[in-house]
Amino acid sequence: MKNPCDTPLLSKAFKTPKQIARRTLDREILEELIYNTQTLRDRLIVELQARCGLRIGESLKIKVSDVSDRKLVLKEPKSGKELEVAFMPEQIAKRLHDYIQQENLSPEDRIFPICYSTAKALIKNLGGRLNVVLTPHDLRRYSATYASRNGVPLEIVSKVILRHQDLKTIQAYLGRVTESEAIPLDGCFTWEIVGLTS
Repeated sequence: MKNPCDTPLLSKAFKTPKQIARRTLDREILEELIYNTQTLRDRLIVELQARCGLRIGESLKIKVSDVSDRKLVLKEPKSGKELEVAFMPEQIAKRLHDYIQQENLSPEDRIFPICYSTAKALIKNLGGRLNVVLTPHDLRRYSATYASRNGVPLEIVSKVILRHQDLKTIQAYLGRVTESEAIPLDGCFTWEIVGLTS
């Protein structure tokens, strides 16, 4: 018996969407991007996304009181939780503290008092200088891909760096990994990368 849903009209209307291959930034391009920033503010915006996995909206909402040593308290995150915590590498935390002092910001001041469209244009223009089409989300994808390629377990990348509710969401973020790059370790969700330094 033939499936009634197996008609040309229905198969066109309900065909499965094609997976879009996501482009992942090269480390050299990111380093050049950071080098080309004009101000410490611009550098921090890029680094918080590319190295800490923050969404652009999250980084723009951060107040001085939300910064505690190497932790960032994210209030009203996209997940719907009351708050989430993101972590910064030591060098970025130091730069952020220096920036707060340099700008003489008070505890209730937003660290980056710019709007989303300004931040998006900033990142697009930085990419344009290197002839790279770049969006803020490309920087967040970079943080996930390079953490996983440097041996960080996928569960940590998903739940701690990107702060996703569902582990499956990480699949949309990770760049393509070749068989020579990905070596499963003891059945865990980790990758060992040969020749790649952090």
